Amino acid sequence: MSPASTQAFTVPPELSAAAPPEARGVPRDGVRLLVARPGRPLRHLVFSGLPGVLRRGDLLVVNDSDTEPAALDGHRADGRPVVLHVSGPTRRGGEWIVELRSPDGRRVGDGAAGEAVRLPGGVTAFLLAAHPDPHRRSGSRLWRARIPVAGGLSQWLATFGRPITYPYLREPRPIDDHRTMFARRDGHGFASAEMPSAARPFTPAVLCGLHRRGVEVVALTLHTGVASLEKGEEPLPERYAVPATTAAAVNATRATGGRVVAVGTTVARALETVAEPDGTVRVGAGWTDLVLGPERPARAVDGLVTGWHEPEASHLLLLEAVAGADLVRRAYAAALARGYLWHEFGDSCLLLDTTLDTTRRAG
Repeated sequence: MSPASTQAFTVPPELSAAAPPEARGVPRDGVRLLVARPGRPLRHLVFSGLPGVLRRGDLLVVNDSDTEPAALDGHRADGRPVVLHVSGPTRRGGEWIVELRSPDGRRVGDGAAGEAVRLPGGVTAFLLAAHPDPHRRSGSRLWRARIPVAGGLSQWLATFGRPITYPYLREPRPIDDHRTMFARRDGHGFASAEMPSAARPFTPAVLCGLHRRGVEVVALTLHTGVASLEKGEEPLPERYAVPATTAAAVNATRATGGRVVAVGTTVARALETVAEPDGTVRVGAGWTDLVLGPERPARAVDGLVTGWHEPEASHLLLLEAVAGADLVRRAYAAALARGYLWHEFGDSCLLLDTTLDTTRRAG
């Protein structure tokens, strides 16, 4: 079990973004942006103003993973309807991590090893063992499963699947609403079960503003699993790739005193997986088990563009590892007081730990 964040708060239901901003009459880059820096007043902007709070020589690192239509309607052996979420492949290959939910979004707690779930197109998912603890016979939230599909899982999902959603959303949205502008649709293998949503507010206009400001944008890949972690659950192992161009850009930025800003916790996790103790990063690809927190603070990442996370979520420990618990607490208190919106279609935050880049420039 992972250590708990020191953040304690309650998110009122009305602060859950029930639809994309476009459905509320707001452009993607028109969501609110809270800017938090140590020792400075908080700033309340809109996301299109992001370039103005960065400086020449800073670097933004984004996640280019695509979003899969990873939710499927099915039936259990006794005929009860169920929704199966495909979180992603297992390390051993040929098997999948899945989650069972009721049609109204509640977690199914009575799944069991050996159960068969009937899915569209004549496909059946077979629950093999609980995950991550294979010794549990029932009651697990996640399961290792076999899903035999002719032609591959991704092609089948494209035909029968839909985006993973949760009860706070008012109505289903098309898959493109669950993609960022950086999503790389190469069609090779399973990408992310859910959108790397921190990058959703980016638009071509924001990128143009960053370019004019002298802020470079580079990409890496981290394929996310289901985001519905419960209290005390550590992040799942995830697949990542940090290419040579991105590693070189990060190291050059650090060498010249610029700030490395991760767009999302997924990017921070990938960069810190390949970060040396001195903060330089190397090329790398594979699976990451890294959990950032008090025992492992950030080394390479100086700032984070992020959405708003649930209380006691492991993501909050990652935020604290980058920006410090006090700054995160101050940002969250202000977001709640001012009615910022939560979840994948909600508002944004930029956390900048100025101590790291100041020390680096002085050195």
